[in-house]
Amino acid sequence: MELKNRGVLVTGGASGLGAACVRLLAQAGAKVVIADLNSEIGETLAAELRGEGAGVFFACANVASEESLKAAVQTTIEKCGGVHVLINCAGIAVIEKVLGKAGPHSLESFQRVINVNLIGTFNAIRLAAAAMAENKPTEEGERGVIINTASIAAFDEQIGQAAYSASKGGIVGMTLTTAALSYLINRGLGARLKSQIPFFFPM
Repeated sequence: MELKNRGVLVTGGASGLGAACVRLLAQAGAKVVIADLNSEIGETLAAELRGEGAGVFFACANVASEESLKAAVQTTIEKCGGVHVLINCAGIAVIEKVLGKAGPHSLESFQRVINVNLIGTFNAIRLAAAAMAENKPTEEGERGVIINTASIAAFDEQIGQAAYSASKGGIVGMTLTTAALSYLINRGLGARLKSQIPFFFPM
């Protein structure tokens, strides 16, 4: 997809892999909304790139919240003229053994990682897809592109990362299933989905 003047929503875009994506997208001429809970660094990054002439904006958003992410999608529509690309980079990790010296893995921390990484990714996919359905298709019949971030941890042994590995494995399965069943295509969306699997990137 041609990125120039296209609206891109990047979850977790204030730091790490997300921020790197935002910078590259800005260089390519895309209009970008950073959706992140960290307002301080998110606003700073957006202001820095706007100072260089890029169309980058910030929306404080919790990916696991329907209302919060709906607002970020709406901001992208208003500031960028639509949601043409979604890049899911929001994610957290905990290092905790299933059974350690202090006892069993905390259920609360496991649920928190799944809630942000897996449910948050699904939340963004479904809301962005609904917005993309309103886009005018390109000559190739494409209305949008969705990119999810998985991890080598979905396939490789990672001691102390049961929650993180489970969340990323879920993203791989969810992406494959959604794309293979052509769920979005069959609704006439014309969206492409893929997962990127970085071997290492600081959170």
